[in-house]
Amino acid sequence: MKFFNNDDTKVFALGGLGEVGKNMYCVMHNNEIIITDAGIIFPESELMGVDYVIPDFTFLKKNESKIKALFITHGHEDHIGGIPFLLQTVHIPVIYAPNQAVGLIRKKLEDRNIKYKNLIAYTEKTKVKFKNIEVEFFRTTHSIPDSHGICITTPNGTIVTTGDFKFDLTPVGPMANLHKMAKIGERGVTLLMSDSTNALSEGMSISESKVDNALSEIFTTKTDGRIIIATFASNIYRLKHIVDTCKRNNRKIAVFGRSMENNIEISIQGGYIRHKDIFVTPEEANHLPDNRVCLLCTGSQGEPLAALSRIANGTHKQIKLRSNDVVVFSSNPIPGNAISISKTINKLYMRGVEVYTNTSLSDIHASGHASEEELKLMLRLIKPKYFMPFHGEYRMLKRHADIGISCGIPKENTFVLGNGDVLSIYKGEIKRAGTVPAGDVYVDGNRIGDIGNAVLKDRKIMANDGIVIVISNLDTTHNQLLGKPNITTRGFVQVNENEELLHTLEEISKKAILSKLGNRINYSDIKLEISNQLSSYIYEKTGRKPIILPVIMDIKRNA
Repeated sequence: MKFFNNDDTKVFALGGLGEVGKNMYCVMHNNEIIITDAGIIFPESELMGVDYVIPDFTFLKKNESKIKALFITHGHEDHIGGIPFLLQTVHIPVIYAPNQAVGLIRKKLEDRNIKYKNLIAYTEKTKVKFKNIEVEFFRTTHSIPDSHGICITTPNGTIVTTGDFKFDLTPVGPMANLHKMAKIGERGVTLLMSDSTNALSEGMSISESKVDNALSEIFTTKTDGRIIIATFASNIYRLKHIVDTCKRNNRKIAVFGRSMENNIEISIQGGYIRHKDIFVTPEEANHLPDNRVCLLCTGSQGEPLAALSRIANGTHKQIKLRSNDVVVFSSNPIPGNAISISKTINKLYMRGVEVYTNTSLSDIHASGHASEEELKLMLRLIKPKYFMPFHGEYRMLKRHADIGISCGIPKENTFVLGNGDVLSIYKGEIKRAGTVPAGDVYVDGNRIGDIGNAVLKDRKIMANDGIVIVISNLDTTHNQLLGKPNITTRGFVQVNENEELLHTLEEISKKAILSKLGNRINYSDIKLEISNQLSSYIYEKTGRKPIILPVIMDIKRNA
């Protein structure tokens, strides 16, 4: 890394730039590093078998002794999901998080059997001081309780990171603390790092109270059948409203989906959701009158294994659709999920139920992220000298930078960066200053980072072209092939329709083995010859390149 001097303050992202998710940002001054958020991003379809994508922790591991704390802005997966993997890789002395996030983090660590004691809940009044860095917090509005922005004071200037936010003047939860934001802005802010997720959306995002009104109307007009609601399990304020509405309309709630159950349990413990007595088991719900039941489930994005998808398919073990059911999608499609959501909706219509989705005529979902006018308000409140959009794809970051310029920030004072790019702050002035290692690390089950390109390439080949397994028995005592090789395929061809092809593959494999039998058997040479001969023949005849897996059984026979 090329830094200007040892007394500057460095700012860089290990995730969250050029992508929506995987948020992780660092501020470093001399021998002190503080980290903001440690999120994940869910893999694209081409990352077959990968469960999560997390930031590369290489820089943090090499500078482990300098890390002072991890600060969490709020409890969504793209901000806390990477914590278990971070703690398995790097020593983090203490984690500060708001109350709701503390509950979610504890549950996450318990599920992975990770013991960690230094998890501290902060409030808006908390101040954390280190030798060179001071950290304080301001309340924001988002779709989960206890969302905060963070103000970081360093010897070279003040850095404000908004976390995820919107401005809602009639929120379901507490108002954002506009007064504290303005006071921080009056003190002077060197760098603002602001949420760019909805930078491409004009105007203001709709208020959560409008969603409350729309959902309330459904409850008061659709009084005959069950109401089935699919929404994000992490949207705690939406869940709170659904619970309150069910209480007013004398409906009991049955919950489906593990993430939904966990979030509701933690929200009840934290006091965000009341009326614990309103929840019933699926079995109890099946014995109540339809007009006294609400089913709350995961699957608003059409996930194949989620509760709503299984209900729509008719494969759910506990819930079967009824003709008078009303299904509500209280969400917007995440990019890439539109097709799967459409399939689920079509299946629901085919089963004769009434379906509500979010449209211009029915406001049953509101984003938790700021649109253009709200981004301008944040810029006006904080009044930064320099501006760095974060948390967004490149087009979102670029648009947000243009919004900053329209609000009076000089173009040369805006930075559209990528993960790993370093900003150096020295006496209130900022310049680019090299890079640190930053990339994607894949998590597959309990394995972190050992899923490389070669493994993913093999998975793609097996998905597209299949696999051919050649099993051969060799008598190594007499250097003989015992019988014909056996060909087994998966995902390559239909066996009963390609008997002639498979017979030819047996003969080619036999010749390949016999050509390598000599005084001394070399298994590697035999396997390589089988793979080479079969690969060329299969490609010539079929145009496909399946994985060839030779298996040699060592059979020793007595003389």
